[in-house]
Amino acid sequence: MGMGRGAEPKALGFIKILTVFLCIFPAVSSPCRILKCNSDFWAATSSSHHHLGAEDAVEFCTALRAYSHCTRRTARTCRGDLAYHSAVHGIDDLMSQHNCSKDGPTSQPRLRTLPPGDSQERSDSPEICHYEKSFHRHSAPPNYTHCGLFGDPHLRTFTDNFQTCKIQGAWPLVDNNYLNVQVTNTPVLPGSTATATSKLTIIFKNFQECVDQKVYQAEMDELPAAFADGSKNGGDKSGANSLKIIEKVAGQHIEIHAKYIGTTIVVRQVGRYLTFAVRMPEEVVNAVEDKDNQGLYLCLRGCPKNQQIDFRTFHSQAPETGLRGHGVGSNEVFTPQMAGAKCKEKLPVEDLYFQSCVFDLLTTGDVNFTLAAYYAFEDVKLLHSNKDKIHLYERAKDLGPGNSAAHTGLDFLTLVVGLAWLIRCCAVWL
Repeated sequence: MGMGRGAEPKALGFIKILTVFLCIFPAVSSPCRILKCNSDFWAATSSSHHHLGAEDAVEFCTALRAYSHCTRRTARTCRGDLAYHSAVHGIDDLMSQHNCSKDGPTSQPRLRTLPPGDSQERSDSPEICHYEKSFHRHSAPPNYTHCGLFGDPHLRTFTDNFQTCKIQGAWPLVDNNYLNVQVTNTPVLPGSTATATSKLTIIFKNFQECVDQKVYQAEMDELPAAFADGSKNGGDKSGANSLKIIEKVAGQHIEIHAKYIGTTIVVRQVGRYLTFAVRMPEEVVNAVEDKDNQGLYLCLRGCPKNQQIDFRTFHSQAPETGLRGHGVGSNEVFTPQMAGAKCKEKLPVEDLYFQSCVFDLLTTGDVNFTLAAYYAFEDVKLLHSNKDKIHLYERAKDLGPGNSAAHTGLDFLTLVVGLAWLIRCCAVWL
């Protein structure tokens, strides 16, 4: 099914407006599925630029009716969602423009096979679209850095600082001249201060002859293997293949490779929540127009002080027993010993990933957070350029006299019980 040049600005412009709405007004943890409706329609109608013939017009109307049917199915859970209401009005406009009847077939239209020579099949790429050939042609190899966000939530910054945060709502992870990454964190349990990532938006900005602007969005139970416009690469430019999405495990693990900026992004769904990891050159990390007015950028600057959780401050208040009887609707109530044993199954080294695993089991009771910590560490092994810094340990100076950086096991379990106990009690009191 094709779309003519004349029809293209209206239909495609409408979808682009939807994409902007989705980025500006991120959904919280609701089952609204307007993102999937939007992606399905775009994927079915954007792959050709021929004139809209009679047969194509019929299929286009079928696609619109399928789109409308999809929005009606998700209507009850999308109340108050601006992207949903924009889609509904946009569908009506497009049906009117193309004289489509509201009655007729609503089966999902077939995805068109891309013709030979389409940009998604090109293997040629200008040199400017290969980071190490363009940015570093006459200098030393680039220094790659890593940032990751996972669990309840734990942040490893580009400078290898490890923080546990209580951020809720939408926060910027990455913000530079080439891409933006925003996460939305929601409470794990009603009334709880424990949060985890329920939505992720990545915007790759338009770059020379390499890529068009592309938006990737994932949310709970929705990990697409394509950008929001249904494509899997950088668009129609000659260097489009310098940006690609690769599905590793359907619905659970995708990778985005952006060769033109030397960047690899890994997104996973573990349990109900998302994890994020990125490998990026320092030059790209620091590429901003105005560093003084850059604002918050979690991967670079870390969480604000008032959003950080420092379990060490709860040392004197730590109870001697576990959290028996303090579950707030959680899957299971773990004692420190139970949590430590569970985490040891996947994380035998008692580093900060092990500690974050214990913390999450104590605060949420959700065993999926064990896997979140495990996969976060696996992503570090894949993405971090300095293999000596894969493991992180609590600094000796932060643990007080008589402690060492490697002495983190039982001391940590004792410390974290106090914090977890307070978090759960506060959730009950509130």
